[in-house]
Amino acid sequence: MKRALLGIAAFFISVSCCVLAGARINTTASCPVGLYWTVKAEAGKGRTVTFCPPQSPLFDEAKARGYIGPGFCPGGYGLLIKRVAAVAGDEVAFSDSEVRVNGELLVNSRRLSVDPSGRAMPQTRLCSCRLEQGQLLLMSDSNPLSFDARYFGPIDRAQIRNVIRPVLTW
Repeated sequence: MKRALLGIAAFFISVSCCVLAGARINTTASCPVGLYWTVKAEAGKGRTVTFCPPQSPLFDEAKARGYIGPGFCPGGYGLLIKRVAAVAGDEVAFSDSEVRVNGELLVNSRRLSVDPSGRAMPQTRLCSCRLEQGQLLLMSDSNPLSFDARYFGPIDRAQIRNVIRPVLTW
């Protein structure tokens, strides 16, 4: 019993040290599942980032529905992982059927009217506009069911916590 408890404690200490050093584990379908590492880099187009969603009724509902998990961000939200699809100066066009950045269709960007449980998805009115300084469009290019900018629009750069790169994904 004592040996098992020591083993469990050693495991959790090891995992904690890895997280403090920069390891991130993604278990969601928003990006490929696997191990990521934080890097010192700008949250530029094409980069993968972690971010705290801003506190709002939209994200409260997303948490209640299980689109985002609980965590240590304000509002009790968990960190989200998305790819930066557009930055300040990019022209973003939202429609019910797609999202375009500078005229280019984003993969898996069709807005769904209902989630897999049949509940109506948020129908936030999203403009077609040029992103302003400090705004980022965060999307999933790997999962058409992802809760991303199709539903919540651009995010302020201040919400970004880390830029991450994949180490081992599947």
